[in-house]
Amino acid sequence: MNLLLTIALGIANLLPQAEDAFWRDSIPQEMKQSYTVYGEQYLGKAWTALPWTVFAENKITGNRVNYEGICFEKRRHLAALVMAEIVEGKGRFMNDIIDGIGSFCEETWWGIPAHYGKRIPLQDIQEVDLFNAETASLIVWTRYMLEKQLDAFSPDICQRIDREIEQRILKPAVANNYWWKTAGMNWNPWICSNWLTCVLICEHDEARKAEAIAQIEKATQAFIDAYPEDGGCDEGPGYWDRAAASMFEVLRLLPEASHFDAQADKIKKMAAYSYKTYIGHDYCVNFADAHENKAVQQVNIVYPFGHWLNDKTMREFGAYLGRTKQVLPQPAKLYDKSGNFPTLGRELFFLRNIRDFIAEKPQEPLIKDAWLPNLQIMTARRGSLYTAFKGGHNGESHNHNDVGSFIVYVEGEPLFIDPGVGEYTAKTFSNSRYEIWTMQSGYHNLPQINGTDQQDGKAFGAKVVSHQNGQLTLDIAGAYPQQADVKSWKRTVTAAKSGITVTEDFELNTYKAPTRLMLLTTRNDALKHISYNAKQLEATIEDISNQLDPLLQGVWGPKMYRVVLTVKSTKTKQQIKYTIR
Repeated sequence: MNLLLTIALGIANLLPQAEDAFWRDSIPQEMKQSYTVYGEQYLGKAWTALPWTVFAENKITGNRVNYEGICFEKRRHLAALVMAEIVEGKGRFMNDIIDGIGSFCEETWWGIPAHYGKRIPLQDIQEVDLFNAETASLIVWTRYMLEKQLDAFSPDICQRIDREIEQRILKPAVANNYWWKTAGMNWNPWICSNWLTCVLICEHDEARKAEAIAQIEKATQAFIDAYPEDGGCDEGPGYWDRAAASMFEVLRLLPEASHFDAQADKIKKMAAYSYKTYIGHDYCVNFADAHENKAVQQVNIVYPFGHWLNDKTMREFGAYLGRTKQVLPQPAKLYDKSGNFPTLGRELFFLRNIRDFIAEKPQEPLIKDAWLPNLQIMTARRGSLYTAFKGGHNGESHNHNDVGSFIVYVEGEPLFIDPGVGEYTAKTFSNSRYEIWTMQSGYHNLPQINGTDQQDGKAFGAKVVSHQNGQLTLDIAGAYPQQADVKSWKRTVTAAKSGITVTEDFELNTYKAPTRLMLLTTRNDALKHISYNAKQLEATIEDISNQLDPLLQGVWGPKMYRVVLTVKSTKTKQQIKYTIR
C-alpha cells in the first residue's frame, strides 16, 4: 500500500460497529473499565437545554466562554455515554443516549455564538461553523456505531438524525461558497473532516455525495497548497491538531486519496511539526494562540497519524505521550480533554490500532535542532537549555505581534516564555484584537524601539540574515512602524550548553526614547539567570500578575513578571549582548 494509501474499503471496514466483538476482545480490560466508569457519572443525568440568554452574551458583552462551557459539557455528556456503551455493549447506557439524541435534535443550531450573526439561533440560518460540524460528527458517529441498538428502539431515530444532518450540514455545506473552503488555516480541514464523516454515513443523495466529496478534495488541496513547504503551522502547535491533524483525518476517510500522493513529502513535514516543536516534560513551543503550554499534542491523533505515515519518530512520540499520560490505565481522563469536548471519531480510530500502539516503543523526541525556513522558526537544544526563536510576519493566522521573539527553557522547565492567549472574547477576533495585552510585542520577548512596539499586518515581518544549527540572525526592523525610526535591528540567538546568547546589533535613524528589551517569565528570580553588561543595560522586573485571566492562571500559575532591560546609551548605533543560563 502506498504512502498515503488508497482508501476504497469503505467506512465500515475502517471502524467496526459497536456490536462487533472487536470492542470487547481487543481493547484491554483496564481501558474498558475507565471508559465505563467515565460514562457512569452521566447515567440518569438530565440533558441540558442551552439558554438563549447565555447565547446572546457574546453579542451583548463579548463573553463567549459561558455559553461554550454549557454547550461543550453537554457534548461531553453524550460522548462519555457513547464510549461507555461501545466498550461495555450491554445496553445499559442506551436510554440516556436516546434521550440525548432527542435533546440535540431539538437544539436550534449546533455551533457557538462567536460564529453566528444573530443574537439568538434561528432554525432557518444553519451556518456551517467549526462546532456545528464537530457536533454533527459526534451525532453521526453515534448513529453509525450504535445503529443496530438505535433501530431496535425505533428506526425513526436514525432517520431523524439523517434529516437533521441533511438540513444542518449536507445541504448548506455543498450549496454555500464558504470562505473556509479555500483557507490555509484550521477551519478548512477541521470542518471538512467532520463534513466528510456526515457525507459518508448520512448522505443518501448520490449526486450530492459526489459533489460534496469533490468539494472536500478541492478544499483539502487548497489547504495543503497554502501551507508552507517546511510543513510549519503558522497558527502554532496549539492549533496543529485541528490543522494538519484534521487534514490527515480527511485523507484517511476519502474514498480515493491517491491523488494526494504528490504532496507526500510535504504532508510528512506537516506531521513532523508536532515533534519538531516539542520541548520536553510535556511542554511544547506555544507561539501564536495557544491555550496550553503543556499536553498540546493529543495521543489519539499523534499516534494514528504517525502510524498512517509510518513515521517512526512520530509513532514513538505517540507511544511516549500515551505512556506518560497513562492512556492504558486511564484513557477516559485523556479522552475527556481531547478537544473542546471529547472527539468521538478520533478516539475510535485510535482504539482501532490499540494493539500496535501497545507494542510500540515509547521514545521522547528530543530533537537537537529544527529549522523551518518558511516560518523562520529555529529550535535548538543544548544540554539542559532549549530555545525557540521565530521570525515570520505579523499577519499570520492567530497572529501575535511577536516577530523576533524567543523562549528559553532550562532543565525542561520554562524560564522566559510566550504568555500565549487568554480566554477568547468577541474582542479577540475583532479590529480591537491588538488592544489585548497578550497580542502586543511589549508582552513578548522583544525590544521596544524608541518607545514603539511592533505593528500588526503581513507587511511587518523579519528578514533572515543567516542561519546555522543553533544560531539564527534575523533583521526584525521591518516588524516596527515608521515611528520607531529604526534602520536595522539584527537580533542573533545562539544556543550553547553554556547559555543562550542574544546579540542585539542595531542602528536607529534617530534617538527618541530609551530602547527597552522585554522578557516574560513566571519566576521572580529570573534576573539571576541573565548575564549582561551593567554599563549598557539597567534591569528591572515588573509584576504583571494582575493581567492574568483564569485561563492564563491555569496555564502558568498565579504569577507572571516582565523583565525590562533598558538601554542606557543614547547612541543610534550599538551592539548589546546578554546570555541566559
